Amino acid sequence: MPSPVLPVPLGGRFVRLEPLEAAHRPGLLAAGSDARIWSWMPLPAGGMDAYLDAAFAAAQPDSHVPFVVTRAGDGSILGMTRLFDIRPNDAGLEIGHTWYTPDVWAGPINAEAKRLLLAYAFDDCGYERVQLKTDLRNARSQAAIAKLGARREGVLRRHMRLNDGYLRSTVMFSILREEWPAVRAGLDARLNAFSL
Repeated sequence: MPSPVLPVPLGGRFVRLEPLEAAHRPGLLAAGSDARIWSWMPLPAGGMDAYLDAAFAAAQPDSHVPFVVTRAGDGSILGMTRLFDIRPNDAGLEIGHTWYTPDVWAGPINAEAKRLLLAYAFDDCGYERVQLKTDLRNARSQAAIAKLGARREGVLRRHMRLNDGYLRSTVMFSILREEWPAVRAGLDARLNAFSL
């Protein structure tokens, strides 16, 4: 059995992942204020406050672990990500609910945040499978997940109803434990190309 997935801080050169706390709310409200973030993940009726309320309500070790993504240099809040759908008996979990303020898109932030989460899941907790999923319409997210080194598994048609009522089809990706060393090497090479 894998070790428990706990809300622990994870740090790298570019980002620090901090377990979600009430003190993060003002910074998250500011970071999440750009409508472009929510093109493929519509906010609930109550907006960003309702989104954060749901994240706090879901937070539970070894079940749903939300992280705030902060800049390593100055601690500014850049977005959020989560480990969830944690299934210790199956040794599988999911990375998702990920969003960033648009000014850090296409830089090292997402790559390092995913690298930290994957290392925590595989190396520290002993998981066998990490999955990621995105809206079939979201080509940018699909490209980013594929660039991580995850394998596309297929499409779940009309898989989930979004907050705006749309019944989306979902593209599933995964990384298995035996694939992790190559994925890690690829992420490390990408990150080494960025300077602080």
